Amino acid sequence: MTDEPVRLATRGSRLAIAQTEAIKRDIEAHRRAVELVEVSTTGDELDEELIHELGTTGAFVRALDEEVLEGRVHGAVHSMKDIPTDQHPKLVIAAIPPRGSTEDVLITPDGRPLDELDEGSVVGTASLRRRAQLLMQRPDLEVEPIRGNIDTRLVKLYAANLARDTKVAGPEQLLDRAAERDVDTEYDAIVLARVGLERAGFEKTVAFDSLKMLTAAGQGAIAVTTLDDEFGAWLNDTIDDPRSRVETTVERRILATLGGGCVAPIAISAIIQDAHVQVNVQVLNRDGTDYIEAGEQLPVAEHVEAAEVFAQTLIDRGADELIEDAKRDIPGPRHRGDG
Repeated sequence: MTDEPVRLATRGSRLAIAQTEAIKRDIEAHRRAVELVEVSTTGDELDEELIHELGTTGAFVRALDEEVLEGRVHGAVHSMKDIPTDQHPKLVIAAIPPRGSTEDVLITPDGRPLDELDEGSVVGTASLRRRAQLLMQRPDLEVEPIRGNIDTRLVKLYAANLARDTKVAGPEQLLDRAAERDVDTEYDAIVLARVGLERAGFEKTVAFDSLKMLTAAGQGAIAVTTLDDEFGAWLNDTIDDPRSRVETTVERRILATLGGGCVAPIAISAIIQDAHVQVNVQVLNRDGTDYIEAGEQLPVAEHVEAAEVFAQTLIDRGADELIEDAKRDIPGPRHRGDG
């Protein structure tokens, strides 16, 4: 392996740059110079079109990975939850540093919790999972799509509330942008991942309340994709975190076995507890009126195989029917209790 600078592909958003800078610091700690290469992605160019409407996954991933495949960069830095489970065969997830927070948060002008939102409040999210989980808890809410990076979504929330003369607490630079923005949707709240607020530097200036619901497979984790080469092996030996590797592998194997991708509402959480991985899964229909959920302890030593077997038990209980319903956008009227 040469001593040339390591070139890392990244999106240009505040969060993407922050995550890539974190990987840069990890690599530089091992006496390797690093250069960042900003790349525009399909997901960035979609404007208001929701990712799930593409009928495919990886809208924020493919352009970056293409840079790796073409040899223009050594690696690409992604949010793990954005990476499709059916990766290109020449690529590997070479490194997963220690995982950050996995929880979702509800952001409002004043930080009020979900159960205190007024009936009929409008909540913005681009996630089918979050939409279904919100409606499962509060079917009276109006859940509307919202697109853009963290800054843009916060500005849309603040703009709607400033237009109604609601008192808004938030980062000054975003409030200034919100005051000049036309309001398209009158959001009362939005849902984001807490780790995004933390990495973008907004956690102390944004009013939010933690949501008590399972999150997406891979949420909170950063992943670096590379070719299956000497550099990938070095990166794996150098900055990969074994705990985060096992937990996210379990989550992604379950997701892959279920076959839902980002077109169905699926929540998966895996946490290592001694010699086992505690995994909890929730598969919902799009309006949250029907769901299957289950938890299991899987042995760490056989976590890949055990994850696939566990996912099959969910399929046997009808998870595949819910996923197919979600793909066809047919609301399911049924309700299933805890499993």
